[in-house]
Amino acid sequence: MSLAVIKFSSEECGICHKMSFYDKKVAEELGLEFIDVKMQDTAAYRKYRKILLTQYPDKSEMGWPTYIVCNSPDGEFHIVGEVKGGHPKGEFRSRLQEVLDSTTPSQK
Repeated sequence: MSLAVIKFSSEECGICHKMSFYDKKVAEELGLEFIDVKMQDTAAYRKYRKILLTQYPDKSEMGWPTYIVCNSPDGEFHIVGEVKGGHPKGEFRSRLQEVLDSTTPSQK
């Protein structure tokens, strides 16, 4: 079972747009499936909202963007970590790696 990172972002968010130049590439380099969910994309949001609401029931504490790392995003998912907010490329890679390092083999 492989892990995926789901990016929840907004089309109006400048930081979200800036991160889009490298976030997918970094996630894939780390062996993660990358799923981009713009809050304005009703179909995509509806498909993955259960994951977001599991982590943030009222969405008040989420960052822009919010990256949730989980397994089985299209089924019985399990959230293993997250990265919130905008970061330079190297720091984003380090934070994603920290999430991966903290997972147990059964979560992968």
